[in-house]
Amino acid sequence: MSQRTALVTGGTGGIGTAIVRYLSRQGHRVATNYRDAARAEEWRKRMAAEGIEVCLVPGDVADPASAEAMVRAVEAKCGPVEILVNNAGITRDTTFHKMTYQQWTDVVNTNLNACFNVTRPVIEGMRARKWGRIVQISSINGQKGQYGQANYAAAKAGMHGFTISLAQENARFGITVNTVSPGYVATDMVMAVPEEVREKIVAQIPVGRLGKPEEIAHAVAFFTTDEASWITGANLAINGGHYMGW
Repeated sequence: MSQRTALVTGGTGGIGTAIVRYLSRQGHRVATNYRDAARAEEWRKRMAAEGIEVCLVPGDVADPASAEAMVRAVEAKCGPVEILVNNAGITRDTTFHKMTYQQWTDVVNTNLNACFNVTRPVIEGMRARKWGRIVQISSINGQKGQYGQANYAAAKAGMHGFTISLAQENARFGITVNTVSPGYVATDMVMAVPEEVREKIVAQIPVGRLGKPEEIAHAVAFFTTDEASWITGANLAINGGHYMGW
């Protein structure tokens, strides 16, 4: 496998860390962004203790200028971005009749508009080099919806609409664009949910357990390989059978 430069947004989170770790162990140069410098440095030290060196650059994916500056910083340090994983995401949960405009726009800007903000600065280079891998990290709730998550579900569903349009436009340039839609994964955020709530969630999953971040990372890494070059515009649902659609 060729060594390439991979940018994973939101790489210091639970799923993001697993993706960074997986791609790094495949031999790629991996970069991610941060907003909190102190927290990012602590994370970098933990990764370095595992033998994983990560290129850290400041950047707010919800802001177009900041996102472009982030991409240019990665290019300056690590070379052109050939693999992009749009993973950064937030929640601002509440029922729609109580939802504020700020709660709506915060989620849409970070989860959906960020796909434009980060992908736009890398796509022309990928087209010129005739190779690229772009993976969106969507969600089971973008497929089935979720009570109290109209903003999140709309943004996550929009990510796959972005995927299938971008896939059509760039297929002849050797660029694949795919989506991974995780179900409920045992990240710190999910594990912070009260145990009785988690038990109810697990009871709905046919496999009978939460997912592991490494299982999501494995799927993402598969999409970035040369062997996956005939797969584009696809959505891979990884949810233990919690939602089965096609």
